[in-house]
Amino acid sequence: MELGLANKSVIVSGSSRGIGLAIARSFLAEGSRVVLTGRDPTSLDTARAGLTQDYGKDSITSHAGDMTDPDVIAATLNLGEKAFGGIDAVIANIGNGSGTQGWNLTQTDWQGMIQTNLTGSMLLASAAVPFLKQRGNASITFISSIAGCEAIPAPIPYSAAKAALQHAAKNLARQLGSDGIRVNTVAPGNVLFPGGVWDRKLKEDTSAVAQYLKAEVPLQRFANPSEIADAVVFLSSDKATFITGSLLVVDGGQTR
Repeated sequence: MELGLANKSVIVSGSSRGIGLAIARSFLAEGSRVVLTGRDPTSLDTARAGLTQDYGKDSITSHAGDMTDPDVIAATLNLGEKAFGGIDAVIANIGNGSGTQGWNLTQTDWQGMIQTNLTGSMLLASAAVPFLKQRGNASITFISSIAGCEAIPAPIPYSAAKAALQHAAKNLARQLGSDGIRVNTVAPGNVLFPGGVWDRKLKEDTSAVAQYLKAEVPLQRFANPSEIADAVVFLSSDKATFITGSLLVVDGGQTR
């Protein structure tokens, strides 16, 4: 299927590994040009080298830094503008589900999770709007989680931040529609990739993870990062030009 993404310029935050890396790879496979970001320069360089080997250096650039930092966000957007002559899509893949479980939470527990899983994504989106207004069929896609859809065994501040992100994205879609900018959210379920949460849990107790999947996920397996990427690429494409304000859950049927 022709998605109309050839030569489109895309910012993919958090793209040095896991879901973000898969998203970057999928855009490159469609002929897009991609700005990679990541907190760890070494991991980012490794990701860039691997993608360059497959897709060439002319379609890829990168910027290392914390994408919850306004200065890093500005530098990344300016890099995309300078390197590729504009920005057509922004993928806000910013977040971390590792936090304190239970109810006895400190102010730091709350502030850290909200900054990482809500504020950073919204700062990126806001900063990107002036760049996106100049393009046709521009889009912002947030990566959330099914933890923002219903109560699952995830840290409460993480779940609350993701729920707030989904609500903010819906509101943002209404405000930016007249500017020709579409805003959508993808909420992944359980995704397995090297170094991720489920990779660690599998190594700790394979049997318990298998029982969890059988009990909670109708498809009885993990998602591959590429399956999340497919949803993101579709929402950014010419095949989704009348889709905005939507939440696409990709969870193997887990949410009820």
